[in-house]
Amino acid sequence: MSNGPVEKDPGEWTTGEEPMTAPQESYLRTLAREASREVPGGLSKAEASRMIDELQEESERLRASDGKA
Repeated sequence: MSNGPVEKDPGEWTTGEEPMTAPQESYLRTLAREASREVPGGLSKAEASRMIDELQEESERLRASDGKA
């Protein structure tokens, strides 16, 4: 019985060192703008994923939609 997909650490991704994808960049820039943060240039997929996770934790909008605010 499965409880959903197994999350793998971005550092273990086989494609983690490739440049971030366009959807990652778009979402990351949205989250960063809401948090008044800058997105460093040249992020890898793994680095972008970690930053997205970090900014999601800080996002008041996302916490409010989760009922955590």
